[in-house]
Amino acid sequence: MWLATNVPLASLTTLRLGGPAQEVAVLDDPGDFPELVAAAGRAGSAPRVIGAGSNLLAADDGYPGLVVRMATTGVRLDTSQDDGRVLVTVQAGHDLDALVAEMVAEGLSGIECLTGIPGTVGATPVQNVGAYGQEVSDTLANIRAWDWTTGQETEMIPAHCGLGHRTSVFKHSKRWTILTVTLALTPSKLGPPLTYRAVADAAGVPLGEQVLLDETVAAIRQVRDEKGMILDSCGSDGRTAGSVFLSPSIPADTARHLRAEGAPVNDFPDGKTRVSASWLMSAAGFSLGQRLATGARISTRHFTLVADDGATAASFADAAATVAEQVQRATGITLTAEPDLLGNLPAYARLSPHGNLGF
Repeated sequence: MWLATNVPLASLTTLRLGGPAQEVAVLDDPGDFPELVAAAGRAGSAPRVIGAGSNLLAADDGYPGLVVRMATTGVRLDTSQDDGRVLVTVQAGHDLDALVAEMVAEGLSGIECLTGIPGTVGATPVQNVGAYGQEVSDTLANIRAWDWTTGQETEMIPAHCGLGHRTSVFKHSKRWTILTVTLALTPSKLGPPLTYRAVADAAGVPLGEQVLLDETVAAIRQVRDEKGMILDSCGSDGRTAGSVFLSPSIPADTARHLRAEGAPVNDFPDGKTRVSASWLMSAAGFSLGQRLATGARISTRHFTLVADDGATAASFADAAATVAEQVQRATGITLTAEPDLLGNLPAYARLSPHGNLGF
């Protein structure tokens, strides 16, 4: 385990924003976790644990405590299940996109639609990560976590995790540190039915048709790349935290109205109907590449926010607030922020349904 003081949080996030953390630990060996527990004891509180920093906005004045960068890796497959599924246990710091590629190569279906999403596997239950019809909750079998309240390791089944649309019991709590994630995947040559028009078009098949796993991955990566949502190929739009706003839930009458206008409206596993936040930004009059605050603008390829030279966490928060306010005025729909906050940034915290939980 590597431990240092006054580490710039900008170096640990894809937005490359944020001041220094009082102390940063990088955990790359699961066997060193007791050492981390001891370090947290010296710090006097549970640490804030991050993965690749791809869904994180760190405050300009930093964080006055211990931040842990989870960097453990490793995958173990269990093929002994009676139902034919394969249990895949993954260390929390393992790269998600790498895991998707590994499972597709193994002929295992269940997470292929998550291809191209940056971040670590341990962060996926926190956010209940999902895309193009698949969510982690669809395949999650259990989580092994450290409970800082009881000082013990615990195993949690999905029913314990409060999984919802981009949320869970882990999202706004420092109580648990996820150590491993176990997924139940299905041997299959085919991916799921392609229910998103853009993906089906990229695959060259009618909506609702299935294609081979690797063809599913290729189609989704094409769509994500066109939107500038694959970090390695984003170019000038590379300082991003992905989707800055959650897809808002809308009532049935609003859904009918927006569908008639051609809006991407979809039914989600939580039983709610949601509209694309990116579409709402366009409908509210924003344009690609538009500058909104110092160093903060809309991407040139997709309606999300990115950072440029001169950006600060405060200016990025101001840009997000500008978008939310204009969408509210234009459509009557409220946007809420998706990336987690690390530190104290009231302007951004007001965009979260949970308030200022950056600490």
